[in-house]
Amino acid sequence: MEAGKIKSALVDITAEKDPTLKSAKLASLVSALWAEHGVELVVVGGSAIEILTEGAYASGDLDMCHTTVATLPSREQQKIMELLSAKGGPRNWQVAGMYLDLLGWAECFSRTPFRRIEAPYGSFLLMKPEDLLVERVLMSYYTGENQTARDCARILVSVALRGGAFLNQ
Repeated sequence: MEAGKIKSALVDITAEKDPTLKSAKLASLVSALWAEHGVELVVVGGSAIEILTEGAYASGDLDMCHTTVATLPSREQQKIMELLSAKGGPRNWQVAGMYLDLLGWAECFSRTPFRRIEAPYGSFLLMKPEDLLVERVLMSYYTGENQTARDCARILVSVALRGGAFLNQ
Protein backbone atom coordinates (compact mmCIF):
# COMPACT_ATOMS: atom_id res chain seq x y z
CA MET A 1 0.00 0.00 0.00
CA GLU A 2 1.42 3.36 -0.93
CA ALA A 3 2.41 5.88 1.75
CA GLY A 4 -0.22 8.47 0.72
CA LYS A 5 -3.05 5.97 1.09
CA ILE A 6 -1.77 4.90 4.52
CA LYS A 7 -1.51 8.52 5.66
CA SER A 8 -5.04 9.29 4.42
CA ALA A 9 -6.39 6.18 6.16
CA LEU A 10 -4.69 7.15 9.43
CA VAL A 11 -6.24 10.63 9.28
CA ASP A 12 -9.66 9.06 8.70
CA ILE A 13 -9.24 6.52 11.52
CA THR A 14 -7.95 9.12 13.96
CA ALA A 15 -10.95 11.37 13.24
CA GLU A 16 -13.52 8.56 13.55
CA LYS A 17 -15.80 9.18 16.55
CA ASP A 18 -17.63 5.82 16.60
CA PRO A 19 -15.32 3.44 18.54
CA THR A 20 -16.64 0.30 16.82
CA LEU A 21 -16.24 1.77 13.35
CA LYS A 22 -12.80 3.07 14.35
CA SER A 23 -11.77 -0.49 15.37
CA ALA A 24 -13.11 -1.92 12.12
CA LYS A 25 -11.26 0.66 10.02
CA LEU A 26 -8.00 0.07 11.90
CA ALA A 27 -8.41 -3.71 11.59
CA SER A 28 -8.95 -3.22 7.86
CA LEU A 29 -5.78 -1.16 7.43
CA VAL A 30 -3.56 -3.32 9.64
CA SER A 31 -4.82 -6.52 7.97
CA ALA A 32 -4.11 -5.10 4.51
CA LEU A 33 -0.54 -4.15 5.41
CA TRP A 34 0.26 -7.47 7.07
CA ALA A 35 -1.31 -9.37 4.15
CA GLU A 36 1.18 -7.66 1.83
CA HIS A 37 3.85 -9.51 3.85
CA GLY A 38 2.06 -12.86 3.70
CA VAL A 39 0.51 -12.82 7.18
CA GLU A 40 -3.24 -13.08 7.66
CA LEU A 41 -4.56 -11.49 10.85
CA VAL A 42 -7.85 -12.03 12.69
CA VAL A 43 -9.61 -9.78 15.22
CA VAL A 44 -10.10 -11.71 18.47
CA GLY A 45 -11.45 -11.38 22.02
CA GLY A 46 -13.53 -8.47 23.17
CA SER A 47 -12.59 -6.54 20.03
CA ALA A 48 -14.27 -9.17 17.85
CA ILE A 49 -17.29 -9.23 20.16
CA GLU A 50 -17.55 -5.44 19.91
CA ILE A 51 -17.66 -5.62 16.11
CA LEU A 52 -20.03 -8.63 16.09
CA THR A 53 -22.44 -6.89 18.46
CA GLU A 54 -22.14 -3.58 16.58
CA GLY A 55 -20.91 -1.81 19.70
CA ALA A 56 -23.27 -3.33 22.29
CA TYR A 57 -20.08 -4.47 24.02
CA ALA A 58 -17.21 -1.94 24.15
CA SER A 59 -13.71 -3.36 24.20
CA GLY A 60 -11.65 -0.18 24.23
CA ASP A 61 -8.78 -1.61 22.19
CA LEU A 62 -8.13 -3.81 19.16
CA ASP A 63 -6.76 -7.34 19.65
CA MET A 64 -5.44 -9.25 16.64
CA CYS A 65 -3.74 -12.63 16.15
CA HIS A 66 -2.29 -14.34 13.11
CA THR A 67 -4.10 -17.32 11.61
CA THR A 68 -1.04 -19.48 10.99
CA VAL A 69 1.68 -20.65 13.32
CA ALA A 70 4.32 -18.80 11.29
CA THR A 71 4.61 -15.03 11.55
CA LEU A 72 7.19 -12.38 10.73
CA PRO A 73 10.48 -11.70 12.54
CA SER A 74 10.27 -8.87 15.09
CA ARG A 75 12.23 -6.42 12.94
CA GLU A 76 9.86 -6.92 9.99
CA GLN A 77 6.85 -6.50 12.27
CA GLN A 78 8.31 -3.24 13.52
CA LYS A 79 8.83 -1.97 9.96
CA ILE A 80 5.17 -2.61 9.16
CA MET A 81 4.05 -0.82 12.30
CA GLU A 82 6.36 2.12 11.49
CA LEU A 83 4.35 2.56 8.26
CA LEU A 84 1.38 3.24 10.57
CA SER A 85 3.34 5.73 12.72
CA ALA A 86 2.71 3.29 15.58
CA LYS A 87 4.24 3.87 19.00
CA GLY A 88 5.25 1.07 21.35
CA GLY A 89 5.79 -2.57 20.53
CA PRO A 90 6.60 -5.34 20.14
CA ARG A 91 3.10 -6.57 21.15
CA ASN A 92 1.27 -3.45 22.26
CA TRP A 93 1.01 -0.44 20.00
CA GLN A 94 -0.73 2.91 19.83
CA VAL A 95 -2.05 3.67 16.35
CA ALA A 96 -4.39 6.46 15.27
CA GLY A 97 -5.46 7.13 18.86
CA MET A 98 -6.17 3.47 19.66
CA TYR A 99 -4.41 0.67 21.45
CA LEU A 100 -3.62 -2.29 19.21
CA ASP A 101 -2.40 -5.60 20.62
CA LEU A 102 -0.72 -7.94 18.14
CA LEU A 103 -0.87 -11.27 19.88
CA GLY A 104 0.27 -14.75 18.85
CA TRP A 105 -1.46 -17.50 16.95
CA ALA A 106 -5.27 -17.52 16.99
CA GLU A 107 -6.52 -20.65 18.71
CA CYS A 108 -9.90 -21.79 17.47
CA PHE A 109 -11.73 -25.06 17.77
CA SER A 110 -14.96 -24.67 15.84
CA ARG A 111 -15.13 -25.87 12.26
CA THR A 112 -16.85 -22.80 10.86
CA PRO A 113 -14.75 -20.31 8.90
CA PHE A 114 -13.61 -16.97 10.24
CA ARG A 115 -16.00 -14.13 9.43
CA ARG A 116 -14.75 -11.88 6.63
CA ILE A 117 -15.81 -8.24 6.97
CA GLU A 118 -15.55 -5.77 4.11
CA ALA A 119 -14.18 -2.43 5.26
CA PRO A 120 -12.76 0.77 3.76
CA TYR A 121 -9.11 -0.34 3.49
CA GLY A 122 -9.70 -4.00 2.63
CA SER A 123 -11.43 -6.92 4.25
CA PHE A 124 -10.47 -8.34 7.63
CA LEU A 125 -11.25 -11.49 9.58
CA LEU A 126 -13.18 -11.89 12.84
CA MET A 127 -12.85 -14.80 15.23
CA LYS A 128 -15.72 -17.27 15.14
CA PRO A 129 -18.60 -16.26 17.45
CA GLU A 130 -18.89 -19.72 19.00
CA ASP A 131 -15.19 -19.69 19.98
CA LEU A 132 -15.59 -16.19 21.42
CA LEU A 133 -18.57 -17.25 23.52
CA VAL A 134 -16.82 -20.34 24.90
CA GLU A 135 -13.72 -18.29 25.69
CA ARG A 136 -15.71 -15.65 27.59
CA VAL A 137 -17.72 -18.20 29.55
CA LEU A 138 -14.50 -20.01 30.50
CA MET A 139 -12.84 -16.73 31.49
CA SER A 140 -15.82 -15.81 33.64
CA TYR A 141 -15.26 -18.77 35.97
CA TYR A 142 -11.70 -20.05 35.50
CA THR A 143 -9.47 -19.22 38.49
CA GLY A 144 -12.26 -17.20 40.07
CA GLU A 145 -15.22 -15.13 39.03
CA ASN A 146 -14.70 -12.50 36.35
CA GLN A 147 -17.78 -10.29 36.04
CA THR A 148 -16.43 -8.44 32.98
CA ALA A 149 -16.04 -11.68 31.02
CA ARG A 150 -19.48 -12.84 32.17
CA ASP A 151 -21.08 -9.55 31.10
CA CYS A 152 -19.36 -9.80 27.72
CA ALA A 153 -20.72 -13.35 27.20
CA ARG A 154 -24.21 -12.17 28.18
CA ILE A 155 -24.11 -9.33 25.67
CA LEU A 156 -22.97 -11.66 22.87
CA VAL A 157 -25.76 -14.15 23.66
CA SER A 158 -28.32 -11.35 24.00
CA VAL A 159 -27.46 -9.91 20.59
CA ALA A 160 -27.58 -13.40 19.07
CA LEU A 161 -30.99 -14.09 20.61
CA ARG A 162 -32.32 -10.81 19.23
CA GLY A 163 -31.27 -11.98 15.75
CA GLY A 164 -27.93 -10.21 15.55
CA ALA A 165 -26.66 -9.56 12.05
CA PHE A 166 -23.61 -11.77 12.62
CA LEU A 167 -25.82 -14.88 12.66
CA ASN A 168 -26.62 -14.43 8.99
CA GLN A 169 -23.05 -14.27 7.71
